[in-house]
Amino acid sequence: MTARFAFLLAAMAVPSAQAATVEHKQAPGAMIASAAIIPPGSTLYYLSGATGAPIDPKDMESPDAFGDTEAQTLSIFTRMKAQLADLGLTMGDVVKLTVFLVGDPRLGGKMDRDGMTRAYKKFFGTAGQPNLPTRSAFQIAGLARPQQLVEIEAIAAKAP
Repeated sequence: MTARFAFLLAAMAVPSAQAATVEHKQAPGAMIASAAIIPPGSTLYYLSGATGAPIDPKDMESPDAFGDTEAQTLSIFTRMKAQLADLGLTMGDVVKLTVFLVGDPRLGGKMDRDGMTRAYKKFFGTAGQPNLPTRSAFQIAGLARPQQLVEIEAIAAKAP
């Protein structure tokens, strides 16, 4: 065996020093990623759509039981963060969000994208958690309860 052939065999046997990672493609100043690249062998986690918790668990029926769009979004992301932690993940592992917004009667039936965005910015694109997920947001006719204004589902990915 030649020295060159032995070197090639040794090089192929040594695992790459650089581990595969999930890549978030985001433009400077953007609020969402334009793409998320998931390397082969990654595990995907699909989180069901979640709505906000009531402000007071004893009140599920009053018009303000769940708060406004910002409060509901904050509730959803707080619970999502805990759910991800139970799976050994962080908000930085989220690669895709789908956001369903109901028109807020206080805003003339228009979705409160700004309220959702204020809560979103507390969890994504921060100094402590700079990753941004890809995201779609839609105004829909309604959710399970008339007081609910937001439902969010997520996909997270963890590279091997």
